[in-house]
Amino acid sequence: MKNDTAIFEGHGIRRVYDEKTEMWFFSVVDIIQVLTQQPDYKAAQNYWKVLKHRLKKEGSQSVTNCNQLKLKAADGKNYLTDVFTALAELSTGLDENKKAARTGGNIAKRARLELEAQTGKQVVTGENYLPPGNTKNMSGVKNV
Repeated sequence: MKNDTAIFEGHGIRRVYDEKTEMWFFSVVDIIQVLTQQPDYKAAQNYWKVLKHRLKKEGSQSVTNCNQLKLKAADGKNYLTDVFTALAELSTGLDENKKAARTGGNIAKRARLELEAQTGKQVVTGENYLPPGNTKNMSGVKNV
């Protein structure tokens, strides 16, 4: 197993890679600390403890399948830490994802151009184009 730190939004997420199973194990508390924007590790740890207790009461499968590994803490000591797993293919890096996204985008562009050539109509118009920065949620209400 190989210990490593992933950087997410400028924060370190402790993780371990298991070569045998090709799985990454990420520290749950580290992720909660970032997502809840908690500057204090102990507060994030308490948040997870309460959430985990509630999820167990509900019979959540995700808590039942939660593993623990010894990960190095800020004090340099190794402590048992709740971790969740991710397949290596999903977390190996952005370069492979960028390449796949670019390839997919090129395929979509070619399909759009072919459709426009066959129908003589534009697929993207001022009525259905959303400029960058604007999004639509599922209810159709425009978010800016």
